[in-house]
Amino acid sequence: MSPSTGLVQHRAISQRYDNLWLRKEGDRIVTLPSITYQSDDDVDLEEFIDLFVDSTLALRRPADDPDRMRRMLAEADLIVTARYGDRLVGISRSVTDWVYCTYLSDLAVRLEYQGQGIGRELVRLTREATPQATVVLLAAPKAADYYPKIGMERHHSAWVLPPGQSVI
Repeated sequence: MSPSTGLVQHRAISQRYDNLWLRKEGDRIVTLPSITYQSDDDVDLEEFIDLFVDSTLALRRPADDPDRMRRMLAEADLIVTARYGDRLVGISRSVTDWVYCTYLSDLAVRLEYQGQGIGRELVRLTREATPQATVVLLAAPKAADYYPKIGMERHHSAWVLPPGQSVI
């Protein structure tokens, strides 16, 4: 990450040449904007919800409740975004004390951008921002096999108390 801009260019999406990103499409070469990553406290609510819908995370989040989604953004301690040009293509949203525990509550990448290392980079930057803390997340069922591939360890004694359920 560049200390002066807070941005990182994603290395896995394409090849870099003279400040341009190039990709071969058939027999022609096209230039692309790079994926940029930054710590971002100014994520637009509509683009946040759209990303959740497009990544399928909205199936497990209150995307139909804009007030809750707004609070999710406002109350997060650490947000790292991935943008392709101006378009939000990925996000890592965490709650943390910065020194012991970082709960990575949302990791979302648009379906068309998955498989390019964007999620891995968002997790890496989250880890980099909280190097003393243990990063914890609850995986969506379809994503459970992804996390060991990027170096995370499965934890078999986690517990949840969902909204509306009382302690007995």
